[in-house]
Amino acid sequence: MPSITSETVRPPAVAGRFYPADPNRLRDDIAQLIDNVGPVSEPLAAAYIVPHAGYRYSGPVAAEVYARLAAHRGKIKRVVLVGPSHHYPLRGHAAAPYTAWQTPLGQVRAAPTNVVGSSRLPHEAEHSLEVQLPFLQVALGEDIEVTPVACGMSQAPDTARMIAALLDEAGEETVLVCSTDLSHFHDQATAERIDAATAQAIKSLRPREIAAQHACGVFALRGTVAWADATGRRPRQLALATSADTVGSPERVVGYPAFAIDFPGVAE
Repeated sequence: MPSITSETVRPPAVAGRFYPADPNRLRDDIAQLIDNVGPVSEPLAAAYIVPHAGYRYSGPVAAEVYARLAAHRGKIKRVVLVGPSHHYPLRGHAAAPYTAWQTPLGQVRAAPTNVVGSSRLPHEAEHSLEVQLPFLQVALGEDIEVTPVACGMSQAPDTARMIAALLDEAGEETVLVCSTDLSHFHDQATAERIDAATAQAIKSLRPREIAAQHACGVFALRGTVAWADATGRRPRQLALATSADTVGSPERVVGYPAFAIDFPGVAE
C-alpha cells in the first residue's frame, strides 16, 4: 500500500526482538517458514488461532496458519485480529486508534471500527497483534487491511458478540485471527499435558474449561471459541508444540497452538 505519513501510524514495538528488523531477512524468514509447511489445499476457514512468540520459537507453528491463508491470497481483504493486553490492565475490549501499523516491510492499513471504542494504551507496547502483521504482509500482500482489538478481562459471551459484530461490519472477504500462546514455564511433559487439555476444550467448544493460567490470550481465546460455538463453526487442530520443539530448553517451555475454525459443513 502507499506510504502513510501520520502521527497515527503505530510504529513497531518489537522489531529486532521478536522478529528481524531488516526487511529482506524478515521477508525471507517468513517465506521460508511458510514454504516449510508445504503445499496446502483446503477451503479457507472462517477463523484461525495462532501463537505470538518470537519467530524463532513459535514461527513454525504460526506458519501452519499463514500457509493456509497464503493459499487464498487475493480472496481476503481484511483480517480482524484479537489478542491479549500483556502490559496494560485492560477491562473489556479496545480497538487501536491508528490509521496504519508500521512494520519493516511497510505499512498495513488499519480499518476503523464502530463496534468497540479505541485506546492507545493496550496497543503501544503490545506484541501479540504486531507479530502477526509481517506474516500477513507476506502471506496476503500489501493491500491487506486489519482491525486489531485487544481483549482484556471480559466474559466469553460478550467477546463472542463483539467478534460477531466486527466480522459483520467488515463484510465478506474477511477472516478472524485470534492470537494466543498456551501454558507458560512448565517442563515439557507438564506443558504437553496442560496444552492437550486446552486443545481439547477448544475442539469441544468448551470455553469455560480454558483456564486463565493456561493461555495468555485467554479472553480473546474464550471469546473466539464461544463465537465458534454460537455460529456452528468447528475448531480443527493444525499444530500444537512448545518452545522446546524449536530452540528452547525442555525444562521451561511455552506452548503454541495453531487451529483453523471451519465454516459449518466443512469436514475435518
